[in-house]
Amino acid sequence: MAVIAVIKERRAGETRVAAVPETVKKLAAAGFSVVVEAGAGLSASFQDADYEAAGAALAKTAKDALGKADILFKVRAPEADEVKALKKGALVVALLNPYQDRTTLDALAAQGATAFAMEFVPRITRAQVMDALSSQANLAGYRAVIEAAWAYGRALPMMMTPAGTIAPAKVFVMGVGVAGLQAIATAKRLGAVVTATDVRPATKEQVESLGGKFVAVEDEEFKAAETAGGYAKEMSAEYQAKQAALITEHIKKQDIVVTTALIPGRPAPKLVSAAQVASMRPGSVIVDLAVEQGGNVEGSKPGEAVVTANGVTIVGHANLPGRIAADSSALYARNLTAFAELLKDKEGQFAPDFEDEILKAALVTKDGAVVHPSLKG
Repeated sequence: MAVIAVIKERRAGETRVAAVPETVKKLAAAGFSVVVEAGAGLSASFQDADYEAAGAALAKTAKDALGKADILFKVRAPEADEVKALKKGALVVALLNPYQDRTTLDALAAQGATAFAMEFVPRITRAQVMDALSSQANLAGYRAVIEAAWAYGRALPMMMTPAGTIAPAKVFVMGVGVAGLQAIATAKRLGAVVTATDVRPATKEQVESLGGKFVAVEDEEFKAAETAGGYAKEMSAEYQAKQAALITEHIKKQDIVVTTALIPGRPAPKLVSAAQVASMRPGSVIVDLAVEQGGNVEGSKPGEAVVTANGVTIVGHANLPGRIAADSSALYARNLTAFAELLKDKEGQFAPDFEDEILKAALVTKDGAVVHPSLKG
């Protein structure tokens, strides 16, 4: 019976955990033995006793857990001492930050570990239940609006009172992916007037289906701005200038802006300039979901809420899913549990099929080398 280890996350600010009692039960039912480091789930409100009741064995230390493990489940990439404690040939499944953290990948390869990056799980139908980027982005979009509401010094919904009417807040979401859609939905539920923009024309319908208004220069070039594969085409300089002028005028009137644009393996695109920030009213709030990859907003800083000279607050919390740790842990743990099914053969034995399209896409280290095509060289 293959042993799965789950240990505490030791990176600063990481509150999530890679298994919850619910998924421990499922892993045990699937034929795995689960070892959980004592205290691993406390920052996400999961108690040791609940893991034991679900069928996990408790280990006093990470070293004790790793010494028995055939498979390590983590949220973030393992630390250097954790890598050294792995058995040769052990499997590691985590959000490895593969483009930015080459040092850890090299260490995993040197240790003889077989590592899978959850970021590389392909977005195909049978892998949807394993899509950790989407599960975490969904909660990040929700939490971004909650953070904005906390930082904003006024109410979000329209309120009619005997003392007068409070106007609803205007919320502008930039980027209509998974996080952006959830931000739109959350802001609407809180009663705000919501607008959104994206470079892909197909997102207009999604925005409107959630009750938001789409903001873009909708000329003929825009209508043809998406490839057959659903990706955005590069726009002409003329179009970009028109769109920038429209967005600049729109941002001036907003109370809250949420930016969500991320490009795998590249710095986050700059969406909001310092001049645009300065044009907003005092007391306005911007939440930058991309702050860990350089930020979409000029002036945002990881882990900080920056108040500008004219009183606009730029919120740059790193790891927004970690600020809603119980739910983000539960969703991520379910992603991993689904992934674990791929590590067995038809007889239920621990025998990963490295030709499976999902495992092949997510594999980053094997047989002492970094093997993912995008990471070689």
